[in-house]
Amino acid sequence: MKTQYYTATSLDGFLATEDDSLDWLFPLGDLDNSSYPEFISEVGALVMGSATYEWMVRNADQVARETGSPWPYSQPAWIFSSRKLPVIDGADTHFANGDVHQVHREMRIAAKDKNIWIVGGGDLAGQFYDAGLLDEVIVQIGSATLGKGKPLFPRRVLGSTLQLTSVRQMGVGMAELRYVVHKSD
Repeated sequence: MKTQYYTATSLDGFLATEDDSLDWLFPLGDLDNSSYPEFISEVGALVMGSATYEWMVRNADQVARETGSPWPYSQPAWIFSSRKLPVIDGADTHFANGDVHQVHREMRIAAKDKNIWIVGGGDLAGQFYDAGLLDEVIVQIGSATLGKGKPLFPRRVLGSTLQLTSVRQMGVGMAELRYVVHKSD
């Protein structure tokens, strides 16, 4: 079982625009021609921050058109937020806030022998990293720059902590990098 941060970023390191738009990303690739189908088949639980979840709520109709459901995940999901958020019909969601350790324990139980996916955002992934719970970073880099926006991973990580394990070209607009997080003893 691994805890993985699987995401896409612009060439200049932003997940989304300042107003949480992902419109820049969609023309660059096709999920079916990426590692996503294999990746999601190995996920037993997922976690996301409130901005990511609110994007799902705002775009539920679009998501339903593309996936057949306003909530495309069969796995249980934990949503980190200090605010009360709307519930998406049919979604197995659990709302949480505070320290990621307790939620990680709950997700490990729910995931059984499968992986945990940190969907986004970057600060939430950083909290799992800070807690020593992040095992792998899988980032798809798109051929677009945003200038500013929501950062990929707002943490300082130096030295050999992130060890590159693979590089894969995905069409003409995306590349995927995989890093294992080396944890010092």
